[in-house]
Amino acid sequence: MSRFTALPVTAGVIALMAGAAWADCADDAAIAAFVADHLAKTPTVALVPEGTMEDARCTQEKVVAALSAHLGPVVGYKAGLTSKPAQERFGVTEPVGGVLYRDMLLEDGAEVPAQFGAIPLFEADLILVVGDDAINAATTAEEAITHISAVRPFIELPDLTFKQGEPINGVTLTAIGVAPRLGVMGAEIPVDDPAAMLQALAAMQVTVRAADGTVMAEAPGAAVLGNPVNSALWLISAGYMLKAGDLISVGSIGPLLPPAKAGGGASVSYDGLPGNPVVSVTFTD
Repeated sequence: MSRFTALPVTAGVIALMAGAAWADCADDAAIAAFVADHLAKTPTVALVPEGTMEDARCTQEKVVAALSAHLGPVVGYKAGLTSKPAQERFGVTEPVGGVLYRDMLLEDGAEVPAQFGAIPLFEADLILVVGDDAINAATTAEEAITHISAVRPFIELPDLTFKQGEPINGVTLTAIGVAPRLGVMGAEIPVDDPAAMLQALAAMQVTVRAADGTVMAEAPGAAVLGNPVNSALWLISAGYMLKAGDLISVGSIGPLLPPAKAGGGASVSYDGLPGNPVVSVTFTD
C-alpha cells in the first residue's frame, strides 16, 4: 500500500506520495463530470473502474481539490468498510479511506431532505476528535486513545451516487472519497479516562431507531475493527497524517439504511458511552 500525507486541512487536498508518480488518474473531464453530477445529485459513472488502488488515490486527490471549492476545506477523514459485513458486501478485505468536508457536517437534530443525494443512505457512525499530532506514532489502540480528546455520536448520510450497473468496490469508492455527502454530529464527550473510554467504545451497544421508535439495527462498538479507535490506526497505517482537531469518522456501526424506511427521521443511541448519548436527524419531503 502506498503512503501519502495530508496537506493542512484548510487546503482541502490530499497529496499522494509513493504511487502517485505512476498512478493512472481519472482525467480532468471525468473529474468535472463527476463533480457536476455530485452537485446536481444525479447518479454518475464510476471513476477508474478498471484501475488500481493507486489510481483511485490519485483520482481522490483531484476529486477532493474540485469538491472543496463547493463543500469547504477538508476537516477530517473517514474510514469506510470497517466491518466484515461491509467488506464482504463490497468485495474488499480491508477498509478504505476518504475525507470529511467542513460544510457537510451538521449538528444534532438537523433537518435534511430525504432525497439528499443521488442514492441517499444513512448509518450509525462515530467521530473521534484528534487531540494532538502525536497520535501518528501510535501503534496500538491503547496508545491512540491517549491522543483522542473527545468522541461524538455521528449519523453519516453517505451517497453511493453510482448509476445502476456501475461497479461499487474498494477502488471506485476510494476514488470519490468514500461517498461523502452529509453527516449529523452529537455533542462532544471528553475523553477524561482513556482506558475507560477505550473499553466503553468496544462494549457500547449502538441502536438505530426510526422516527416511530422501531429498532432498525443494532451492533456493538466492537463491530468496527474490534474497537472504533482501530479506525484511526488504520488511517495512520494507510498514510494519513492526522493533526490536532481533525475529525475521524470510524465507519459503519451496522448496516447502510435508506431514509425512506425511517418514517421521517432516525436516531442513534450509544448505550455504554458516558451519558448514553443519542443523536438524531429529521428527513423532510
